[in-house]
Amino acid sequence: QMQLAESGGGLVQAGGSLRLSCVASESIFSSYAMAWFRQAPGKEREFVAAISWSGGDTPYADSVKGRFIISRDNAKKTLYLQMNSLKSDDTAVYYCAADQDGWGPPRSSSDYDYWGQGTQVTVSS
Repeated sequence: QMQLAESGGGLVQAGGSLRLSCVASESIFSSYAMAWFRQAPGKEREFVAAISWSGGDTPYADSVKGRFIISRDNAKKTLYLQMNSLKSDDTAVYYCAADQDGWGPPRSSSDYDYWGQGTQVTVSS
């Protein structure tokens, strides 16, 4: 059973940066597609970015394209999300997720098999 643990959230001013991390419990992480989703209060969970097992495919939501960068270090079993030029609209709980299929990677939350507990990101304007 894959376990995922996010960290790196916090309070930041608009225009600032944060880097989120997600550490996996199993080395099979290297064969999984991974993604970041977020959920703001009163809203549905939404796709942010994803990365294939090799790192060669990295789709982004239009709302974060050009500001966020997803990456992974398979040797460290860690997924990252570098968030730059943060806006108040980016305030949400951020979740990492793992898809054992490895390919795609998919944008739909229903395609992901394992989820972390989430880390809060708050952007003050």
